[in-house]
Amino acid sequence: MHLSSKAVSTWLFALLLVTACDDNTADLGINAESDEISNSITTYDVTTRSHKMDAVVANSTISYLGSITDPETGSDITADFAAQFYTFEDYKFPAQEFMLGDVNGTATRGIIQCDSCEVRLYFDDFYGDDNNPMKLEVYELRNDKFLEETETYYTDIDLTQFLPEDAKPIASRVFTPKDYNVDDTNLSGTKYNSNLRVMLPQSLGQRIMEKYYQNPENFSDSYHFIRNVFPGLYFKITGGQGTMLAVYVGTLNLFYRYADENDTSSKINNGLTRLAATPEVIQSTHFTNENVEKLVEDATCTYLKTPAGICTEMTLPIDEIFAGQHANDSISLATITLTRYNKPQDKYQLGTPGTLLMVRKQDMQTFFTEHRVSDNRTCYTTTFASNYNTYTFANICRLISYCKHEKDDALKRTNEERRQEGLEEMTEAEWMAEHPDWNRVVLIPVITSTNTSGAQVSVTHDLSLNSIRLVGGDTKIKMQVVYSKFYQE
Repeated sequence: MHLSSKAVSTWLFALLLVTACDDNTADLGINAESDEISNSITTYDVTTRSHKMDAVVANSTISYLGSITDPETGSDITADFAAQFYTFEDYKFPAQEFMLGDVNGTATRGIIQCDSCEVRLYFDDFYGDDNNPMKLEVYELRNDKFLEETETYYTDIDLTQFLPEDAKPIASRVFTPKDYNVDDTNLSGTKYNSNLRVMLPQSLGQRIMEKYYQNPENFSDSYHFIRNVFPGLYFKITGGQGTMLAVYVGTLNLFYRYADENDTSSKINNGLTRLAATPEVIQSTHFTNENVEKLVEDATCTYLKTPAGICTEMTLPIDEIFAGQHANDSISLATITLTRYNKPQDKYQLGTPGTLLMVRKQDMQTFFTEHRVSDNRTCYTTTFASNYNTYTFANICRLISYCKHEKDDALKRTNEERRQEGLEEMTEAEWMAEHPDWNRVVLIPVITSTNTSGAQVSVTHDLSLNSIRLVGGDTKIKMQVVYSKFYQE
């Protein structure tokens, strides 16, 4: 289909009004008034399929805990996590002579005593019924093998490797997301933060406090604290189904008593030391996604399923775009829109990913391990348009050109090397058979963050509970390409 320059420009203007503006359109090169440029639009079929993601980089600041079944697909998702804790740098307990401990029922100075110890997991979101019972077990991590800051951990990590061989839970609790030990007035109050509280052995807190007085330097920073005092905790659901917590912070609280340094009276003060599991130290979540193979084989659509479940793979028709009469044309615009199938109405339906990353399939792991962001050349991000039920990548022309030139240059270098070695040249078809992913991208749900100037500064895997179906598979989706070329005499 060929249109006049003005007709194409009018179409482009309308398109840019309704598509996402986060993709780079600086290279459009459309000049509606120029009589020297010819513009045309062609629509191509794009093939898509579901792709199972065995494991992804688990660098989210949120930890997940629970076990649920996706009501739409019937697939099971479970999550357990390990967390390290840390103190403020150069943290100090009261001097030992002012600590109070029981001696024959009397609070006595100079006695190191932890009165009680607890862990609280704070969550700002959860999936499931708020009175659904679940059983949690808590384990202490081993003190000779640690979660290392220099390592990259994936969602398929076996966290039990960080437990002693004969590990037994140090605490357990049956809980519901709604804490019925708190009255409704406080639950609905602005000062209440939803949390799961588990009482731990008093001996654990006692050991931590005694290690402080043996060597306060071990509390000087998180590195020494984790390796010399307390390596952390492992949380695992062992009973129940239908609840998943999104834990944004955990605290280990030690309670004790002490006397005022300058007070000779018998006044008793209650002390609290709070050790925090925050992004400054490691929290690693292990996910399992069961029964997803049958979804990958479903050719009636494609899936986006998180955490670490299924992404959508897309094969771009790059050779077709540059074939025949368009061999020497410049691509001004290439737009792809993906449509979400409406979900059945369900009270506990999983969510819809808010942001998608389009990245080359061959880069889908290194993109995250190298902490890259979208560059609008080889990778792009776009957001879900709820009004249209779609995700639109407004202009991926630079990616298409990049893949085309990369293939041509690689084939040329390969054949130059083969000629020097006296070998027969490789055909284009042979090269593509050896590099099947050269024109393939994947669509992955992500979480992005920006700085005060609006520039993207981080892109991480979306590990929240999402599951949607996209039009695709046996049904080809469409990509519209706008070409520009100069008139030739």
